[in-house]
Amino acid sequence: MGWGKGIGWGLGGAVILAAGAFFALAPGIVERGQNRVVPHEPWPVSAQAAALHKTLVIGDWHSDALLWDRDLLTRSDRGHVDLPRLRAGNVAVQVFTTVTKTPAGMNYDHNAKDARDNITLLVMGQLRPVRSWFSLAERALDQAARLRAIAEAAPDQLVVVRRAGDLDRVLAARAQGAQTVAGILGAEGGHALEGRIENLDRLYDAGFRLLGLTHFFDNELGGSLHGEDDAGLTPFGRQVVERMVQKRMVIDLAHASEPMAREVLAMPGTRPIVSHGGIHGVCPVKRNFPDALMREIAAKGGLIGIGAWAEVTCDATPAGVARSIVAAVRLVGEDHVALGSDFDGAVETEFDSSELAALTQALLDAGLSESVIAKVMGGNMIRYLRETLPQ
Repeated sequence: MGWGKGIGWGLGGAVILAAGAFFALAPGIVERGQNRVVPHEPWPVSAQAAALHKTLVIGDWHSDALLWDRDLLTRSDRGHVDLPRLRAGNVAVQVFTTVTKTPAGMNYDHNAKDARDNITLLVMGQLRPVRSWFSLAERALDQAARLRAIAEAAPDQLVVVRRAGDLDRVLAARAQGAQTVAGILGAEGGHALEGRIENLDRLYDAGFRLLGLTHFFDNELGGSLHGEDDAGLTPFGRQVVERMVQKRMVIDLAHASEPMAREVLAMPGTRPIVSHGGIHGVCPVKRNFPDALMREIAAKGGLIGIGAWAEVTCDATPAGVARSIVAAVRLVGEDHVALGSDFDGAVETEFDSSELAALTQALLDAGLSESVIAKVMGGNMIRYLRETLPQ
């Protein structure tokens, strides 16, 4: 081999090794910076709180764990959610949302819908199927396939819920001592439909039962709370909402513009939720809907999921999250409040899914009764799902 050719092979090998190192290490490095748990001593949990926590049927409306390249069957040292930690936290029901696009420079105030997409590089870096590199619908379907594969590999640990009966069977098994988690698929943002109503049918057939209408930018369905125009529903958005009502899917307004939210509420048969957020009266930021709009959502039969990160609670400690929950109970009533952590959603938290007993303790310390705590920690979510999911 000649010297020049040897250099060429050497450089080529170095490039291959560098590329391999990038694909192997970069996604994990990115996640460690995005889904951080603030280091802390174990949160104190009294014997009373621990005993109560064991009796609770706990549900959470929002985790983005499927976005990250982790084995959810194995306890990880990064992020907030995996099945071992869900079991440790006594979580019975977890909504797993699929994130398909986020804008560069993402913020809560204003984002352009044509901004460079952050998720494309992450999908490529994780070596996801090539079809998902250039299609938002395929990205959602790929993440859904990952959840179904886990359920097929470990049916004693995870069941993907499509109907109310699936949920009831998991809960009955848990009442007999099983630790199976009921997983529900959701899409964070109707841009995953790519402007085609038939893609809603594709997502539904793949197991999706929840759709957030928008995320951080305006899309084909209408305006985002963080978009450019503060627009309401488009004609396509109305078509999607009507089809979701027919299919008994959960309509999520978490990132919708206020005009969009009010237009959805005015449509027949809608019963939307806010899967993850906070109470404006406690944490007055744009990300949180005005209190009056939260009351309207509750009056239509919806739920308000309280998040576990500081940008919506203004205090992400268990006591701070409990403060927002108590305020929500006072604002919309004890039957309309739930958990919506946003775990693994590129947020920093003070606890992960294994430490939810600390939140039970904080709710006791805040003066909520055990019956109200049971509703907030999962009872309201279970009731809503039984009433909303296909029978």
